[in-house]
Amino acid sequence: MKKFLIVGLGNIGDKYTETRHNIGFKVLDYLADKESLTFETQKLGDIATYKLKGRQFILLKPNTYMNLSGKAVQYWLTKEKIPMENLLVITDDLNLPFGTLRLKTKGSDGGHNGLKDIQDKLQTTKYNRFRFGISDAFAKGRQVDYVLGEWTPEETEKLPERLTKSIELINSFGLAGVTNTMNTFNGK
Repeated sequence: MKKFLIVGLGNIGDKYTETRHNIGFKVLDYLADKESLTFETQKLGDIATYKLKGRQFILLKPNTYMNLSGKAVQYWLTKEKIPMENLLVITDDLNLPFGTLRLKTKGSDGGHNGLKDIQDKLQTTKYNRFRFGISDAFAKGRQVDYVLGEWTPEETEKLPERLTKSIELINSFGLAGVTNTMNTFNGK
């Protein structure tokens, strides 16, 4: 059975739950809710799995905090013997308008400390990342407050549709492959 590791980046703790920076956790929590899955705390993170059309999706929410995510990603890739091309990392992106979805097969960390640590631990920039746009609607010097801030009422209202689209992207990644998924979802 083909296995996929789907990693949602975020910070542990209630105070981070509804923050923009935790969109990776939020996507996986939404998926788990829709599939009636329960996360179990295991080594370096919370894990849930589901099967779809002969594929196994392993969902990982690292409990190492955002800036040390690479250790958990590396551990679970090795433990489950998952090839790098079957890794998908979900992260927030300030450079994309709110709710914009973008899948890439490689790239820089874009100043994102979670991605920086993953690249450091995996020793490559060639891994799939699913960037969820959170926009850059913050005043100069207020970036940290913004990413660790909670969603606006307007964003909260639009999130369910964007999260549903995110689940479709994840399933497509496993079933149709990265290229088809990029063509279908990027910029949507």
